[in-house]
Amino acid sequence: MDSIAQLRKNYTFGQLSETEVPRNPLDLFQVWFNQAIKAQCPEPNSMTLATADQAGNPSARIVLLKGADQAGFTFFTNYESQKGQELAIRPQAALLFHWHELERQVRIKGVVEKVAPAESDEYFHSRPPASRIGAWASPQSAAIPNRAFLEEAERKFAQQYGDKPPRPEHWGGYRLKPTEIEFWQGRPSRLHDRIHYQFDGSNWKITRLAP
Repeated sequence: MDSIAQLRKNYTFGQLSETEVPRNPLDLFQVWFNQAIKAQCPEPNSMTLATADQAGNPSARIVLLKGADQAGFTFFTNYESQKGQELAIRPQAALLFHWHELERQVRIKGVVEKVAPAESDEYFHSRPPASRIGAWASPQSAAIPNRAFLEEAERKFAQQYGDKPPRPEHWGGYRLKPTEIEFWQGRPSRLHDRIHYQFDGSNWKITRLAP
């Protein structure tokens, strides 16, 4: 087997200049996100969400972005899951997008808060009925005895609610309001472009970082 250490790629797709980027990083994110869709990147809205527990131990998982605008980045989950419990203790998180086909990454840090119940309701009722039943059936992150436990719970809630299940109170959305965003563009010789935005309370400060 070839050594993992010998796996290399030369990045040549694009470039990024601190003198040409928009003053607002949310505008650049929208441009990059649309380009990721046009490039047919697999699940361009998939992102790593990193949280931490009370002791500061980090945890990361892949979730799906469901909204991005000037207010921040929105995703939905079970509030009683591990990430929900950690966000209740430490309402700060980091996001990471990686669009391999475009040789790009976007790193985001910020504060997190729950979205309004009406917004959670709207998104929940846009989901397929089976996914809505799944939100009831799965005690996300809890230990369960076997697969049959989930399947039985699914049958129970399907019988109870049919194809119109309401949104569980323990399920809904979060919005990460960014305080830092970094755009990474792969470049040759590992001299990558890294443009960092930091919000000072009223404006975004733009800095180039060494790769």
